[in-house]
Amino acid sequence: MNSIVRFFLENKIFVAIAILIILAAGASVAPFAYRLPILPHSPVPVDAIPNIGENQQIVFTEWPGRSPQDIEDQITYPLTTSLLGVPGVKTIRSVSDLGYSSIYLIFKDDVEFYWSRTRVLEKLSSLPSGILPEGVSPTLGPDATALGQVFWYTLEGRDDSGNPAGGWDLHEIRSIQDWFVRYALQGVEGVSEVASIGGHVKEYQVDLNPAAMRAYGVGLLQVVDAVRKSNIDVGARTIEVNSVEYVIRGLGFIKSISDLERAVVAVRGDSVPILLKDVAHVNFGPALRRGALDKAGVEAVGGVVVVRYGENPLAVIKRVKDKITEISPGLPQKTLAGGRVSKLTVVPFYDRTGLIYETLDTLSSALNQEILVTVIVIIVMVLHLQSAVLISAILPLGVLIAFILMKLWGIDANIVALSGIAIAIGTMVDMGIVLCENILVHLREAPSGKNRLETIFEATVEVAGALTTAFCTTVVSFFPVFALESAEGKLFGPLAYTKTFSLIGALFVALIIIPPLAHLLFRGWAPSKIAIKLCHLAVIPLGILLGFFYFFPGAVLLSLGLIQLSLPRLEQKYSA
Repeated sequence: MNSIVRFFLENKIFVAIAILIILAAGASVAPFAYRLPILPHSPVPVDAIPNIGENQQIVFTEWPGRSPQDIEDQITYPLTTSLLGVPGVKTIRSVSDLGYSSIYLIFKDDVEFYWSRTRVLEKLSSLPSGILPEGVSPTLGPDATALGQVFWYTLEGRDDSGNPAGGWDLHEIRSIQDWFVRYALQGVEGVSEVASIGGHVKEYQVDLNPAAMRAYGVGLLQVVDAVRKSNIDVGARTIEVNSVEYVIRGLGFIKSISDLERAVVAVRGDSVPILLKDVAHVNFGPALRRGALDKAGVEAVGGVVVVRYGENPLAVIKRVKDKITEISPGLPQKTLAGGRVSKLTVVPFYDRTGLIYETLDTLSSALNQEILVTVIVIIVMVLHLQSAVLISAILPLGVLIAFILMKLWGIDANIVALSGIAIAIGTMVDMGIVLCENILVHLREAPSGKNRLETIFEATVEVAGALTTAFCTTVVSFFPVFALESAEGKLFGPLAYTKTFSLIGALFVALIIIPPLAHLLFRGWAPSKIAIKLCHLAVIPLGILLGFFYFFPGAVLLSLGLIQLSLPRLEQKYSA
């Protein structure tokens, strides 16, 4: 330790390089808006709350129209027993409902997220034939967590002034959401899924006429088969005419109700076709739904943006908003009866950005006030401006080092993780106060002519062991927190890590950066008694003035000024 301190004390160019590296790397990964044009920007992922959910994958299977008991017996149970052999699975939970099955595979916490998805996909692809009903295919859920729903929006008709105008049916809005807005937002980097919610899904509906079916001798399966085969294009290879090759296609995709009505259900012996419109009525209608989206008491249509696992929610939300701004001019509009124009508009109604910014502002305001209080306390108690500058430098540099280590360790910046930095600020400042005060004492007591560099070196190594011991004691006290598992570890672990990272940064700054800077700034100036008294008198009005803007720092400054003025009288009174 002594040789490291002496090396940096004698080679200040390396100290300058270290400061520049910390500032550049810290600004690149900091969650605050520190983006510089000349530096790459890869901030620590920012979210409002920590993700304490299980490490899970979801297998979803649809079997329309089947009862929950049939789903349980023929889909959920066979899949559950087959997936029990997936490596790393801790437990499996399942839900069987009308028409679908959801299986939740809970993996151990040390299993990597995408590795577990690969193992599940391998198992699903190797299922024995006949284990599931014909036509049933299980699918893997989105690569997201329970906290992935970061942005909700609705599609609403608005006029030129942004006021609700209406004029749109729910099935119209849902069709635009499903076929235009959803696909546009799905392509945004970092988005795992955009789920549509609310409204009516438009579909072709065939209402059978039992009397007509009996009269024509047509069965239900014939109608189903005719509808299935009517919506398909076929290829018939090519034909050459006059040395020109033509591609032959059979056009059969349904584009209107009349196309479906002309589907041939059966042909009688006299070659008379029986069309679908002869035995059924075809029209448009809403698909069966199990829920709805309500906004302020009115049914609405919208979507949910789900962030991919490991992505930065704040950055993804910004990209989603940019994409919404890009596609908004292309959304349809219609003129209402009174001449009022109603244009579909994407209206957010849940945006986690505000909560994330409030989380960041909490740390930002805490840092600003802590630095201000530190400067005030050092100036009043020590009456040494250079010391106040050096001690205050520990906070921003230590926090930037913490952000760098958070990026390397993959720890997200949330309210709990940032709280670890905030509560470590007092301990970080203590290191600088102890070191600077010891350096000042050694400089005042050093004999004239003694090398200042040697004096600062001796003062630093004198307290270096104590500072390191205090740091190690704090880290050791967090060992039980580091050992926590499951939800408890995910909740409190980031706090312990970020506080440890902050203390590492503070210890590095105190022992490596402060001594060389103290050698440059500390010149051995000692204030007179009159200057000390005048300074204490000036602190009182400054504290009152500061209290109008920042109550806590102003109260601290005012109290320190009164205490310092009262100390000489109290000493005389009690000494007598």
